[in-house]
Amino acid sequence: MKPRLPLAYQILGFQVAIILLAAFIGAAAAVWEASDALDRQSEQRSLAIAQSVAANVAIQDALLKGDPGGTIQQAAESIRRSTGASYVVVTDSHGIRFSHTNPALIGKPVDENPGPVLAGNTWVGVERGTLGVSARGKAPIFHDGGVIGMVSVGFLEPPLTERLLGQLPSFAAALVPSLAIGVIASWLLAARLKRQTFGLEPYEIAGLLEEREASLQGIHEGAIATDRDGRITLANEQARLLLGLPSDSIGRKVSQVVSPGRLLSFLAGKLKDQDEVLLAGDRVLVASRRAIHIRGVEVGHVATFRDSTELSQLAGGMGVDSLTDALRAQAHEFANRLHTIAGLMQMGRGEEAMKLITQTSGVHQELTESLLERMGDPVLGALLLAKAATASERGVELRVGNDTVMTRSALESEDLITLLGNLIDNAVDAAATSPSDRWVGVSVTERDGEVVMTVHDSGPGVPAGVDGQIFQEGFSTKEGPGRKRRGFGLALVRQVALRQGGSVSVVNDGGARFTVRIPLKVASPH
Repeated sequence: MKPRLPLAYQILGFQVAIILLAAFIGAAAAVWEASDALDRQSEQRSLAIAQSVAANVAIQDALLKGDPGGTIQQAAESIRRSTGASYVVVTDSHGIRFSHTNPALIGKPVDENPGPVLAGNTWVGVERGTLGVSARGKAPIFHDGGVIGMVSVGFLEPPLTERLLGQLPSFAAALVPSLAIGVIASWLLAARLKRQTFGLEPYEIAGLLEEREASLQGIHEGAIATDRDGRITLANEQARLLLGLPSDSIGRKVSQVVSPGRLLSFLAGKLKDQDEVLLAGDRVLVASRRAIHIRGVEVGHVATFRDSTELSQLAGGMGVDSLTDALRAQAHEFANRLHTIAGLMQMGRGEEAMKLITQTSGVHQELTESLLERMGDPVLGALLLAKAATASERGVELRVGNDTVMTRSALESEDLITLLGNLIDNAVDAAATSPSDRWVGVSVTERDGEVVMTVHDSGPGVPAGVDGQIFQEGFSTKEGPGRKRRGFGLALVRQVALRQGGSVSVVNDGGARFTVRIPLKVASPH
């Protein structure tokens, strides 16, 4: 890789270049201004000399006589040498020279138009003549009220480079100290920047920034960083997706982009910082929050979010946990029955063993055929079969209403599993606490333009005074064993129902009766 110039040398080089450029421009401007002022002075001086020569009586007389003895040339050269002028030219009324620094030009007409001066006017300016560019002044020669000739006096201008070189010593005296101060200041600035950037060069900082951005966007977890004022300083794409943050959330306060609730309370540090379970939309998130310290000072916090929502879709829409629980329950139930049958066979009671086999097969076959005949949606049938198996393992009878019928396109599979699955799980938990007659009734019907789901259990019902809180995120009347999270199932049911334009309600009717109503007109077709 091509070696790169360190930052200190880059700043030094730029600073020196800026100082030199500024000094050159300043010197050129100063010389130009001084040259212009010098031209004005030379013009006025030339005019004064020209007027003095024009008033010379001896030159007037010689001009009237045709200057037979060359008096005008002698007088003009004498005046030129005494005044330091570059030339003193005297002409007659026709513009014919009677004097010139170059005697070969005497008797020849002047190059410029003498008309304005011979008309009786003075003139000053800068023009190019036979000797070069000069600041000149011209005056008419009067005699008896008439113009008999003119006088032109000029001072040659030195070239601009010559003027710059002439001013170079004075400019160098000011430039060298300025350059030295600039070099020292640049070096100190580079050293300070080096300390603030931990010795990293700009291209190294840019590389670290690119790597950080790529790493943040590549991780599966959502990450949000906030400063001490609760303003978002970083949010990767996964965090925006999980929390539903707007694209312009960076730089805004958390309270401006997150709705009031447990999520906002968590980000504000009002909940526990380790493995807090939160609900964001239809997602269950596990979040952690850590303080950010720089040089021992807390400057903000960083929060990470993991999506722990169950994988609710497989080929037929069944959740992995539901399928696992159903298989485990069925295996456990059949193992018990097989042990019983084996015992009857060993005791020589083959007839009773055959009767038990027939009874077991018939019960399961009857339930399966009954659900398949009435269920237009295979996901609903599979879900009820799975829940029936898990309920049976816990000694709870799942009673499916005879009016339970639902078409395939009435509701999205994942929404059906969320709604009915959570309600049945809660109902089975409640019914399992009943001392006798443990059952859960389920009914799913389509009537009056809506899908109506009813789940009724034989449990103790909803405790008095908490019926308005059971749909809140994190609220639960049960303690979760081990690491099992509680207080999110009913909150998810409520969110899905509201998103579909429906509602969920609960009443105590010898146990809790939950009813969900979803308008068919907003159900998404497959």
